[in-house]
Amino acid sequence: MAPSNKFNVGIIGYGLSAKVFQIPFVALTESLVLHSIVQRSPSPGNSAPEDHPSVKHFTSIELMLADPDVHVIIISTPPNTHFETARDALRSGKHVLVEKPFVPTSAQAEELAALAAEKKRVLCVYQNRRWDSDFLTVQKLMREGTLGRIVEFETHFDRFRLEKPTTWKGQLSMDQAGGVLYDLGTHLLDQVFVLFGMPSSVSAKFLDQREGRIVTGGSDESQQPDSIAAVLTYADTGLLVHVRISVVSVETKQPRFRVRGTKGSYQKAFLDPQEDQLRGGMAATDARFGKEDESRYGRLCYVTEDGKIEEKVYPTVEPETYIKIFEGFAKALETGNEDDIPVPASQAAKVLRIIEALRESAKTGRDVAP
Repeated sequence: MAPSNKFNVGIIGYGLSAKVFQIPFVALTESLVLHSIVQRSPSPGNSAPEDHPSVKHFTSIELMLADPDVHVIIISTPPNTHFETARDALRSGKHVLVEKPFVPTSAQAEELAALAAEKKRVLCVYQNRRWDSDFLTVQKLMREGTLGRIVEFETHFDRFRLEKPTTWKGQLSMDQAGGVLYDLGTHLLDQVFVLFGMPSSVSAKFLDQREGRIVTGGSDESQQPDSIAAVLTYADTGLLVHVRISVVSVETKQPRFRVRGTKGSYQKAFLDPQEDQLRGGMAATDARFGKEDESRYGRLCYVTEDGKIEEKVYPTVEPETYIKIFEGFAKALETGNEDDIPVPASQAAKVLRIIEALRESAKTGRDVAP
């Protein structure tokens, strides 16, 4: 058993996610201790043993899972490996944090959630963008009723990227949890789920904007999308949610959120800065981490008491930063309470149901209930 306040963490995989989004935050979380890393083939300039000489190193997952001193597994490998690795880790009695996209199907997600419950282990999905400051700003506006009843919600992940990715993001099919819908769409749909829950129906068009084609999302490589246009309908409130992902967006201020309500509207451009800051080498302990320049703040239009419409700059909230998902995960490890898990597998399974419904809609041209 792990000590009541310390949990040894083993990380499987040593790519960008492990180096930038996992290991630095494990080090900042009081009850988590980096114990070991699996890297199958260390090489000069990309070597976990060289970068972290004081921890234990494995070249196989099986050896790490057999180590009784490892209490927690963080899975930071391509998504087509996540299901089997998480299943084996849970069967080995480990707690598990899985990088997104979680697994390819909702059925697999539900199976893992049931296994975690059976083994009395914590299973969490790394949906870090729940702690983007722009998303927290939207939550604040909605929580305080500033916008009134929301009637239309747009969420974007637009970029100008004419070259296809050479990583799993561009090489794995959607059946393997690859591609833009699982990579970026998972973030947007998870945030929509947090705000509004499950939609009553969805519709989607899948696009290959690089080649200028509508695609079906079928198993053939030529049918895999690089861009998405989707609508989620909430029949009980009349709300429409537009989810847009584009690789051909020539903008100096890429749109992020547009929210319309009965009392006001909020518009925000630019992505949360945390990822770029971490990639650029900024430490999560830096006082500037997660903070936006005022020039990137959103704009709020609102109805005054005398019925006029006015506009003002609306500051982005103070960042909570991605440390929160690790702190919440650590708390769940200590309490064993599913309510403390920051992103439970059961919620990730529902987001995957939305993804599966979008795929069916793009293939059939019909609205689909998730």
